[in-house]
Formats: sequence, structure tokens, C-alpha cells
Amino acid sequence: MTNGGLAQIGNVDLVKQLNSAAVYRLIDQQGPISRIQIAEHSQLAPASVTKITRQLIERGLIKEVDQQASTGGRRAISIITETRGFHTIGVRLGRNDATLTLFDLSGKSLAQEDYPLPERSQEDLELALFNAIATFSELHQRKLRELIAIAVILPGLVDPNNGVIRYMPHINVSYWPLVARLQERFNVTSFVGHDIRSLALAEHYFGASRDCADSILVRVHRGTGAGIIANGHIFLGSNGNVGELGHIQVDPLGERCHCGNFGCLETIAANGAIENRVRNLLTQGYPSSLTLEDCHMPQICKAANRGDALATEVIEFVGRHLGKAVAIAINLFNPQKVVIAGEITEADRVLLPAIEGCINTQVLKAFRKNLPVVRSEIDHRSAIGAFALAKRAMLNGILLQHLLEGRP
Repeated sequence: MTNGGLAQIGNVDLVKQLNSAAVYRLIDQQGPISRIQIAEHSQLAPASVTKITRQLIERGLIKEVDQQASTGGRRAISIITETRGFHTIGVRLGRNDATLTLFDLSGKSLAQEDYPLPERSQEDLELALFNAIATFSELHQRKLRELIAIAVILPGLVDPNNGVIRYMPHINVSYWPLVARLQERFNVTSFVGHDIRSLALAEHYFGASRDCADSILVRVHRGTGAGIIANGHIFLGSNGNVGELGHIQVDPLGERCHCGNFGCLETIAANGAIENRVRNLLTQGYPSSLTLEDCHMPQICKAANRGDALATEVIEFVGRHLGKAVAIAINLFNPQKVVIAGEITEADRVLLPAIEGCINTQVLKAFRKNLPVVRSEIDHRSAIGAFALAKRAMLNGILLQHLLEGRP
């Protein structure tokens, strides 16, 4: 067969995938919806819609429900997605542990386990991670009807298109082909993504930014990271990595960062840096209800909420520096909403006004008009970002097509 012939087959397959995805997406987002409405919204021929919905019904991915009220003529049957029988294992891989969650296709969590993973080499970590996934699957076998995907999110530099990890902050990885290794071991479609970028996507699907197409999520944890959603998609560079907000320099005379530069936002807006700042101020004799023994984020946030002067000053200090970097991101990307995540948001009554103060003085007037700055709604669900990768693959047709063709 000529190359032209192969390209034509490739194009036919792609058209099939895109059309199936367009139909499934409408049912997922607007169901109950009739075939006539699907044809109108998708601009596909009614015969194509009938064919695609028949395939989706046969595969158990959608179902017909009560008929809609008639507008004259025959009553139209409505369709909704079927989510209960299809499962994804979402993995949040941290620096010393992993959280594994079993999700159905609606994003509902059915089971969750934490596994310590202190391994310090790529080979050892892979073996321990795969054993954890196998143990988890066995443990929850009775809840697991059809495993359609495994998705892993982690800190570091990820190439999501090739399924490869290029860098992790705590172990030495060298071009780790995690997706290929997962698919080889478990024979199921697999995905890998950056933890904060994936959290931003989950926030867009299920959380605080589901009502807008353009948003920025900023998370303060061990460091500071951002995920940018542009036109409903994660904004990624050609190598898959953008949004390193934590390495914007906010204090040229500041402390040295682990990246080698000085005064990065991450040297101020990170849980460890916040706890150390409180300790230093207490050691210098500043009055506070906090003691050196309880200098941890939950206690610091609670103290700030109670009006403790030292805790309030520290949270405001972090908020002002965070606000500087967020203001830069707003001027660059003009989002419709800013979402803040991390334990520090427990003190949102102190933190958010400090961030908003910077936005009001440092952002273009047109960009800050009607711009909400809100707390994350899903940050406590640690593996939800992993599930968002599987959800995206259903909506863009990649995973959907695998299911329709019966291949892993």
C-alpha cells in the first residue's frame, strides 16, 4: 500500500475518533440529550449520530433514559452517559509515598489507600509502585468491574505525550518510560502527568473553575507551582512543562533556592519556608499563641484565623509575595478565575485579601475586572488530578476509541 493510502486510513481513523468524541462529550456534558439535539450541536449527519450512539450503547458507555416531552410529533428518547461500570486507578506519587484511588467514570472515589514508597532509585521505585498497584487492585477486586485506565501524577518534569519522566526532585531518573512500563505490566491504557498541571485540569472538570475556559491554579505545598487552563485545555510547552511560578524571583536579596537562584517565590511561599519563618520570629521573642512545638501549617492557619498577630503577619507576608507572582501570571494569561490550593488556604480570610491587594495594584485594569480569586474545591482529593487525565482521554476520544475497539 502507498504512503498516501496509509495516510488516508490514518485520517479515517482520526475522523472516527473525533466524531465519536464529539458525540460522547455532548452526552457527558449536556445529557439527558436527544439524538436530534446531538446532531444539531455537533453538526454531524443524523445517520452518523445514530451509528455512533448505537456503538456507544453496545459498549455500555451510554444509555437511553425517559423520553423527553414532545414538541409535536414523535417523542425523542434522551441519552446519558453510563459511569458505574468503568474504573480508573489514579495514583498520586509523592516524594516518599503514593496515594491510590479507585474512581468510576463520574470521578466518584470508591476506595483509597496510602502506600509508603521510600525507594531512592528509578528501578526500585518502579518495582514498589507496580507492587502497590497490584496489591490495591487485588484488595478492591470486588468493586472493580472494568479497569479502563491507570493514571499517575507526580512532581518533576514530565513528557506526557511520550509518557516519559525526565526529572524528579528527590530521585535520579533517566528517561523513565513510565507509561510504556505500566501498559506492559498491567495491559491497560495508562497516562502520566505533572501533579499541579493535572490538578488544574481536575479543578476545571470538577472544581472551582468548571464554569470558565481560562483559569490559573496556584498550589503552595513543598514548593509553589501553577497550572494554566487556556480554552479548556492544560497549557503546556512543546516539552510538556510550563507554569514554574515558584521560580519567579520575588526578592533579589533573598535566600538561595534549590534551583540555584536567589529569592525565588518558593523560598517564601512553601510550607517549610512558612514554618521556618514562624519559628524564627518566635525565637526572636515575638508574642504569639503559637509555640516552637506547634509550628506546623494547620496550627499556623488556625492561629491566623483567630487573629494571632504573628501568624497573621506571616500569612500576609506570603500572600503579598504570592500575589506579586500571580499578578505577573494574570498580566500574561488574562484568566477568568484564579484558584489557590494547598494547606495555606485554611487561612483564606487572611491570605486571599493579601493576594487580591497585589492584583489590584499590579494587574492591568481591564484584566482584574470581575476576576475572582478563590480556594480550590478539590485539593483534598489527592489523586483526582490523575483521574482528570483519564477523563480528558475519554472526552478527546483517545481512551474512548480504545474502549470502542476493544483494545487496551
